[in-house]
Amino acid sequence: MSYRGLAGFIHLLEERGELIRIKTKVSPLLEITEITDKVCKRKDSGNKALLFEQVEGSPYPVLMNAFGTDKRMALSLGADNLDDIAADIGAYLDFGNYSSFSRLISFGPKLLRLLCCFPLRSRFHLKRPSCQQVIEREPDLGQLPVLQCWPLDGGRFFTLPLVFTKYPDTKLQNIGMYRMQVLDSKTTAMHWQKHKDGAGIYEAYRKKGGLMPVSVALGCDPAVTYASTAPLPPKLDEMMLAGFLRKWPVKMVKCVTNDLYVPADAEFVLEGYVDPDEELVWEGPFGDHTGYYSLADWYPKFHITAITHKKNPVYPATVVGKPPMEDCYMAKATERIFLPLLKMMMPELREIHLPFEGVFHNCAVVSVKQSYPGAARTVMNAIWGMGQMRTAKLIVAVDETVDPSDAAAVWREVLSYGDPQKDFVVSEGPLDSLDHSSDLPLYGGRLGIDATRRGKEPFEGGALEIVPISKEQPWDGRRKALAMLEEKRSSFILVVDEDVDPSDHSTVMWRVFNNIDVTRDLFTDGRRAAFDATRKRTEEGLSRPWPEDIVMTEEIRKRVSEKWSAYGIDNPKDSK
Repeated sequence: MSYRGLAGFIHLLEERGELIRIKTKVSPLLEITEITDKVCKRKDSGNKALLFEQVEGSPYPVLMNAFGTDKRMALSLGADNLDDIAADIGAYLDFGNYSSFSRLISFGPKLLRLLCCFPLRSRFHLKRPSCQQVIEREPDLGQLPVLQCWPLDGGRFFTLPLVFTKYPDTKLQNIGMYRMQVLDSKTTAMHWQKHKDGAGIYEAYRKKGGLMPVSVALGCDPAVTYASTAPLPPKLDEMMLAGFLRKWPVKMVKCVTNDLYVPADAEFVLEGYVDPDEELVWEGPFGDHTGYYSLADWYPKFHITAITHKKNPVYPATVVGKPPMEDCYMAKATERIFLPLLKMMMPELREIHLPFEGVFHNCAVVSVKQSYPGAARTVMNAIWGMGQMRTAKLIVAVDETVDPSDAAAVWREVLSYGDPQKDFVVSEGPLDSLDHSSDLPLYGGRLGIDATRRGKEPFEGGALEIVPISKEQPWDGRRKALAMLEEKRSSFILVVDEDVDPSDHSTVMWRVFNNIDVTRDLFTDGRRAAFDATRKRTEEGLSRPWPEDIVMTEEIRKRVSEKWSAYGIDNPKDSK
């Protein structure tokens, strides 16, 4: 890796022309979000990382959109291409490299890289580590440029925090990325979702009794930041993956006020604890990566006992919302890096694609080698039984000759070879905690479509029809879907709300992936299928409110538009 730490990555981005410094003073309340959202959705060379040098109410600059393209995401992990990392991992998983003495000798030098997996812990130091150059024992979160990202957010949120915890009575640490809402100058809420490791560790402390030490690192080496999001098995230290990716062990130092270890080169560290016996606090709502507001709920409170940081730190943040946004590219890294492991566990799997519109967990398109009848269903069921992928609401399987990332090619296969009577697999099971479409939280319908060709005759005349409607009464979407089936005009029908442009297939599919529960919203008639992807109402069986779409206020849009030239984004030399 050609750099060390976040500061080195910022320097590298600037060298490569991938970063814009914005010198105009900006507000952390909505304004930074609107600027970043406009930049990260650009499809041209204007999609850059942004360093806001003057932020109202804080002495610290803010880094945004650092990982917001395939190129920058690969660069952050020391590679030219994410598939290069996958190829490296595939080589380690290829047991042929260990099958003879000569091949082992040939592969031996690469095995030395595995030594980088073991983090280096340091309890005592001859000089202060960089993350502890400044120690604030009277912490004040008001000094940090914490963002309010969207108008209906419950407050300001840390959006890129690396939360370090450890299992009771062990030295084994865990790191995860969980949003944190600022409550006051010394406390935040801790958004530990039920299926996350952090929540499991919290429950272990609640049963054992006593305070739970927690430290939050902000602005670590990009490999460390990525590793905190990776879907690793429980009790496997994420710092091992980070060390492998960066080809250098992660140096860890002991915190000042608790016994946790954090990366020595972090820009900021928030040290403290969670009291499992304390009453939970109301957290949210929050404009989430689904493009909708996740609902408010009760979560633990994090007490901060100290803030440590570098002398001149940079505060990192991200904005999530309707895709594509920066987090999509972090998810794409997971898709590519973990593909060799998936292929080892599922030999029939050839490729996988997680469309941005599926917001990571709502859709997976896989290409499958049809070496035996039912191979596609084998892969589907394996995915539904595997870690975080168990929440995939839609899995589409195509032949190995089809590129899963080619949406037009996948649609052709679905329309020609996906028979709803024979090839649609409906499964009930766990869903992501952010899914709002099911009648019950965390549980609902999932759909597999076997669009492979083996032993099938193509359906002639298969066609997709997207039907926007003005929904005036409960069940109008269902009624329209059933009526369209009776007309027998199209073989695949998507009923959406009237504010959706049928020609904008990206938005259409984003709505479909988010808004359907197939046990309620899928209807079939022979070779035809219809989906009701409209917003649902409580009268339609929901046990909880339907969330609002994330939309920026007109006031902020106008302000950003008026100041756009001053930001210097289109011409960095004009930044003031």
